[in-house]
Amino acid sequence: MDTPLEDLVKEWLRLDPNESTRKDVEQLWHNNAIDELERRMRTRIEFGTAGLRGKMEAGWSRMNDLIVIQASQGLCAYVLEHVKNAATRGVVVGHDHRHNSEKWAQLTAAAFIANDVKVYLHKGLVHTPLVPFSVKALNAACGVMITASHNPKQDNGYKVYWENAVQIIGPHDVGIAQSILQNLEPRVHDASQIVESGMCIDCTEEMKRGYFVSLSHLRTAALSFSGGSVAFVNTSMHGVGGPFASKAFEIAGFPPFTPVKEQQHPDPEFPTVKFPNPEEKGALDLAITTANAKGASYVLAQDPDADRFSAAENCDGKWVTFTGDQLGTLFAYHVFETYKTSGKPIGKHGDIPLRACLKLPLGKLAMVASTVSSKMIEAIAQTEGFRFVDCLTGFKFIGNTALDLVKAGYEVPFGYEEAIGYMFGSDIRDKDGVAATMVFAQLAASLRARGTTVTVHLQELYRRYGYFETSNSYFICTDPLVTETIFRKIRSSDVMGSSQGRSYPSSIGGLRIQSVVDLTEGHGYDSTNAPTYQPKLPLSLGHMIQFRAFSDSAGTDDSRIVLTIRTSGTEPKIKYYLEGSGSNRQAVHSLLGRVVDDLAEDWMNAAENGLGRP
Repeated sequence: MDTPLEDLVKEWLRLDPNESTRKDVEQLWHNNAIDELERRMRTRIEFGTAGLRGKMEAGWSRMNDLIVIQASQGLCAYVLEHVKNAATRGVVVGHDHRHNSEKWAQLTAAAFIANDVKVYLHKGLVHTPLVPFSVKALNAACGVMITASHNPKQDNGYKVYWENAVQIIGPHDVGIAQSILQNLEPRVHDASQIVESGMCIDCTEEMKRGYFVSLSHLRTAALSFSGGSVAFVNTSMHGVGGPFASKAFEIAGFPPFTPVKEQQHPDPEFPTVKFPNPEEKGALDLAITTANAKGASYVLAQDPDADRFSAAENCDGKWVTFTGDQLGTLFAYHVFETYKTSGKPIGKHGDIPLRACLKLPLGKLAMVASTVSSKMIEAIAQTEGFRFVDCLTGFKFIGNTALDLVKAGYEVPFGYEEAIGYMFGSDIRDKDGVAATMVFAQLAASLRARGTTVTVHLQELYRRYGYFETSNSYFICTDPLVTETIFRKIRSSDVMGSSQGRSYPSSIGGLRIQSVVDLTEGHGYDSTNAPTYQPKLPLSLGHMIQFRAFSDSAGTDDSRIVLTIRTSGTEPKIKYYLEGSGSNRQAVHSLLGRVVDDLAEDWMNAAENGLGRP
């Protein structure tokens, strides 16, 4: 039986220590704003593998002081129970520039200190990668970063790193969520504990110095040029990345880049962009305008908390923005080429030898990407002889997969996901937009020294390993029942996998489907893994199915596709990730259009089901 709304409101008013948000709820109740109160009060904001993220307002389903205090109390109790010597090892807490970020970092610290847990509270604005770096460097029990990354200005979030300095995965997400529900009564009401206690330690500058030393290990060993022949413009999207990116350029030996002045300094209002996400259409317009005025060849961009990276190149007067997969391919080949010439993985350069500089066998080099990312790295790995491993979407999986490979004896100097997230070296097993900025600038400068460009270099890689093109998008579906109907239909089509009682589509876009991997909980199936047919990857709570298909017609057409369709955990969307590959660029491009048409018309019944398109 649902709890009466009045009881939810009364409980909020009893617990909320913030006068402003308490008055907000009182006013809504006084005005009989039932619909608004139902939206804010009926469900509790969910703690998951990404921690918490949502709109900053009063209510159980929003981000506010009370939710942060409760989350911190639950996290603290869980960490004390599950991490050895957690109280003395301490926790790392950092924050970005968003509204409430500093206060919520202090409330988080206060909740841990109230339980006699040492806190390393970063002073001032830091970028997200500094928190996992600090967790590892300090051997802390966990880390918390207050940020909403590239979300709109109304949002904020609470990102959690485990003692291995990687974002949490199951079972910890479920365990922490349960612990929060067991620790709802606020034991702190303000941040006074961090002022009065000697258990709050500031080692921010020490950690920054260590972080910049780790960046120096990403310097290309053979870098003997200043980079002065290449002009760069950089935007930090009104975020915290500017000073970190500037220092990275200095470490690489480059002259300063030209900042986009309108977006250079932290501003929680994000006045020049609706969505402060370098991937969004138009997000780089100001940067490109600045680059044109300065005669720069490249635009570099970090998202507001500087853990993601994007780039664009001026190609004979036309600006081309690289996709996340293209950047991933460029970075992967750069990492491979660096190892091949030096015998050491990127991230182990500088003055620190790797196992006394003994060259590791190429077969012990490994790279990781999410399963919805391009398969071009897979093609490079098959040709060049290193190992490639894919995993579920998100750096919580990429980072943990990398650590598992290290335990198995591999060096894992690179990992990425198509949503412009890139991991370099061994010091941070998470995405780092500043490291990506530095590596891309070095790549561009080294190519210029060889008389070529990043775009031309990418085309050379296509010629060598095959042409790869992606077409990622989504369908908007606001009715969960329609979503269930669509996926039920996909699982009852034709005869693919019928020997296991499964029936998936047998063709799409004129190609024959070769394999199906269903990673949906309750439907786990991998047509390539006989006799068990169990997926090698973990299962997902939402729907997620991947298809591989190829042309079986006689002739020279070697086109093939990888298509992944999945539901979003945070939005009313059915997302698809489609990549085509083959030796004929035009054939691949045409194929993608046919596949999208079949997906929309036959698989999704988009018109009949009323699905929206971007």
